[in-house]
Amino acid sequence: MFENHEIRERITKPYLRNLGVDPLGQYPLPDISNLSIPVNWREKIEQVFIKQGYTGGNLFYKGAKSCLFWPVWDHAFPNAKWIVVRRRSGDIANSCMNTGFMRAFRDRKFQLAVGVGNERDGWLWWVRMHEKRFAEMIEEGLNIKIVWPERMVNGDYQQLYEAIEWLGLKWNSEVLSFIDPKLWKARIRK
Repeated sequence: MFENHEIRERITKPYLRNLGVDPLGQYPLPDISNLSIPVNWREKIEQVFIKQGYTGGNLFYKGAKSCLFWPVWDHAFPNAKWIVVRRRSGDIANSCMNTGFMRAFRDRKFQLAVGVGNERDGWLWWVRMHEKRFAEMIEEGLNIKIVWPERMVNGDYQQLYEAIEWLGLKWNSEVLSFIDPKLWKARIRK
């Protein structure tokens, strides 16, 4: 998954805990209109990268929860480029229900809190909240490119080529070896 463990565990999760929300980003979610913006967020992030050997150039951070408190990231990195990776809502809900640590909406009290009657509908609510954040980011003018990996799994690499060019990176055909259709867990169409 190539997530930066130290940023996730030592910066992101503690920040979410301090907000009084779920550090796993499941439920409850941060209230975007009531966030505290740490003045040293950028410094903390850069220090992790320096400790890990960063010596200059572009930084890359993958964090599935970043959109949940995007104003913090935008304040620290106002010129960042955001890649939003999308999947069909139903596929995401199915994936959440089949992932051990994604357990928030197994709890009836959380289902009731978001006004749904079952776990699947809880995850669909959760997906809609992410979509709402994506819309806020776009409306606020963040520099965003949306990609749908399913297209790549099906052999359409156009969004991949566009994203690499947009990021100012050099194309390397070895990237395609990371795309394995056998690992794609999506609903089977009949």
